Amino acid sequence: MQTLRDTETGKTVSVVKLHGEGAVKRRIMDMGLTKGTQVYVRKVAPLGDPVEVTVRGYELSLRKEDAQMVEVQ
Repeated sequence: MQTLRDTETGKTVSVVKLHGEGAVKRRIMDMGLTKGTQVYVRKVAPLGDPVEVTVRGYELSLRKEDAQMVEVQ
């Protein structure tokens, strides 16, 4: 399983599934990361936190724990 956290900088991937539950999963969905959405990985900080992505035309920063919950292909 590939996650958003594991995706290389400069790659565009598609969201397959969101793992986890509760408020964090709902927040990720509210930010536009839903099944089938294209996500471009702009930058990953030197220690891997945060991951900066472009989704639905806007820029978003995710903590690595949250990015780990987003399964992509």
